[in-house]
Amino acid sequence: MANNDSILDSTKKALGIDPSFPVWDDDIKMYINSVFSTLAQLGVGPAEGFEIEDKENKWVEFLGDNKLINSVRSYMTLRVRMLFDPPTTSFDLTAKKEMIQELEWRLNVAVDKGLVVWVPVEDTSQLLYNLTGGRDFPAFAPIGAVGIDTLTGESWVKE
Repeated sequence: MANNDSILDSTKKALGIDPSFPVWDDDIKMYINSVFSTLAQLGVGPAEGFEIEDKENKWVEFLGDNKLINSVRSYMTLRVRMLFDPPTTSFDLTAKKEMIQELEWRLNVAVDKGLVVWVPVEDTSQLLYNLTGGRDFPAFAPIGAVGIDTLTGESWVKE
């Protein structure tokens, strides 16, 4: 799954809603932004928070190149589903709550261990890449992109 796809469209698709069907977009955007607020309170995401305005907002704006927190997508889907279309049985409700709690714990651990570095992204061509553990720049990283090893503090510029 591409990291640059639309947050709104991919969430709608995961909810079983055709992305081209705009009837519930305002409601779903409100729920997505509520989940981003919760993620900020958990320490996941930019310190100043994050919100979407429309389908033009992409996952890369929130996740950057950090694959350690890709579970944010699953978390978003579960939380939005609970708000938009809550389960009708207690079994389903309990199962979804437990999945949400586990994802919150795992995301929180990733942030607490310093595995995630958050930088504000205005222009997605100018990202700061986490190169901890000898990782290389992703193929799509532009020339001049900056990478950092969060354990050693070393930094590199892609040439």
